[in-house]
Amino acid sequence: KDTSGVMVATKSDASHRGLAALFERHDIERVYLALTRGAPKKPSGSVATRIGRSPRDRKKMAVVIRGGREAVTHYETRRRYGPDARPLAARVACQLETGRTHQIRVHLAHIGAPCLGDPLYGAGAPAAAVKAAMAEAGLTRQALHAALLGFMHPITGEALRFETALPPDLAQLTAGLERL
Repeated sequence: KDTSGVMVATKSDASHRGLAALFERHDIERVYLALTRGAPKKPSGSVATRIGRSPRDRKKMAVVIRGGREAVTHYETRRRYGPDARPLAARVACQLETGRTHQIRVHLAHIGAPCLGDPLYGAGAPAAAVKAAMAEAGLTRQALHAALLGFMHPITGEALRFETALPPDLAQLTAGLERL
């Protein structure tokens, strides 16, 4: 919900079962682009935690010590916006190894760079210039986009790879951030 980009649907029970098996084996390539408040301290890395229901807010997911399920996100900062010493925003590519509810949003917030516009995990207001760029772009959702999806077709074995460009709101927000 409120994440743009590519997604997959099946037409038969057999392809659905096959696709579910690919997800279970983590045999699907998924890359998301996020525009974040600030930038991750390390330009690239992996976040490996357990994610479960937040003990404070049952509507949210959280990094937990006990319980939850393993979650792994690999990230790479593709562009930082604003001063080098203290970036105001960043474009971060996230590759999922697992697929937990709200995984990218939870992990980015966990490393101190939440998605811009995220009402659940984006605590703290962005810098005034970033806030102005968000308003100019008409951003009314989290700045998260499923950019790439690749997998082997579960019935035919054909290698499939789908990519999609940023939608207008995120493209306009990116243009605004480029001016910082």
